[in-house]
Amino acid sequence: MSQNDWVLAALKQGPITAIDALKGCGCLRLAARVRDLRQRGHNIVSTIVTQDGKVFAKYTLAKEKKRGH
Repeated sequence: MSQNDWVLAALKQGPITAIDALKGCGCLRLAARVRDLRQRGHNIVSTIVTQDGKVFAKYTLAKEKKRGH
């Protein structure tokens, strides 16, 4: 499974952070994988979080609109 595939599968389960991606698939550049997925059309929202004096991004897959014909 590619890192992009892992990140997308994880996002479908809920929000993820860089630590989640590092532990889950060895991904050191989560922001780059998120960019790849956004370029493929996935609606991923970034939220900046401050916790225990540390600042980091949390990524969430937004609900995608169903396409009706």
